[in-house]
Amino acid sequence: MCCHDLHSHSTASDGTLAPAQLIARAQQAGVDVLALTDHDTLDGYAEAARAAAGGPLQLVPGVEVSVTWSAMTIHVLGLNVDPDCEVLQQGLDGLRAFRDWRAEEIARRLEKAGIGGTLQGAAGYRQGRILSRTHFAHYLVEAGRAASVRDVFKHYLVRGKPGFVPGEWAGLDTVIDWILAAGGLPVIAHPARYRLTRSKLSRLVGEFREAGGCGIEVVSGSHSRDETLHMAAVSREHGLLASAGSDYHGPHNTWAELGQLRALPPGCTPVWEADSWPAAA
Repeated sequence: MCCHDLHSHSTASDGTLAPAQLIARAQQAGVDVLALTDHDTLDGYAEAARAAAGGPLQLVPGVEVSVTWSAMTIHVLGLNVDPDCEVLQQGLDGLRAFRDWRAEEIARRLEKAGIGGTLQGAAGYRQGRILSRTHFAHYLVEAGRAASVRDVFKHYLVRGKPGFVPGEWAGLDTVIDWILAAGGLPVIAHPARYRLTRSKLSRLVGEFREAGGCGIEVVSGSHSRDETLHMAAVSREHGLLASAGSDYHGPHNTWAELGQLRALPPGCTPVWEADSWPAAA
């Protein structure tokens, strides 16, 4: 059976492996199809494509785009996008500009709370253009402020904590338009992580479909078995294609290891069986 992992990150955003290293690890793990979906950037794709050229692994160009919906941040994957699409790249440029401002604001708020030097410390973990909250988390662990990256988010970077800065991303319709303009397939990433009520999830999915979205990440490295079954039911109920991705960030910072995802539950239509998938690939 072909192993698909359609959600992964490299050092181009907040992963810990360079794109070429990610390709090598995916091949060693038996992954047949890998989507590189860094946050709000396609910068790592060229290196990954060179590393995958001539090998057994099929690399899918992708991106995980930050969206503001109903006063909260959600993520939408763009799978099989054209990395050179000007519409998509211009949109991502705007999101990265906000990320730069947010990083400065996180540092300012942490300093106000008595924790200085975080902007420079976080930048020490950055290898690409993106300076993310995960980079701040690594630095705060190094500085002895928390035992783990998850602890940093829990105590410093979520709503009500000293380093929290609300996201001001693009709207759902806008992001889906960017992905479609790039010939890609829009997929809601790790939906169970948003802790939405059933009615609110149904509203998100309805608006997503109306705007042109076509898929939902049923299998995710951060989904429990019950959450996977629930999202499979959502995909069937709303006629959405089902995707699977580890949300891999590296050997020591990951929801799941490459090549070890659960199979899609019965009755789901895989996103890689979409009519447009071969053409986009």
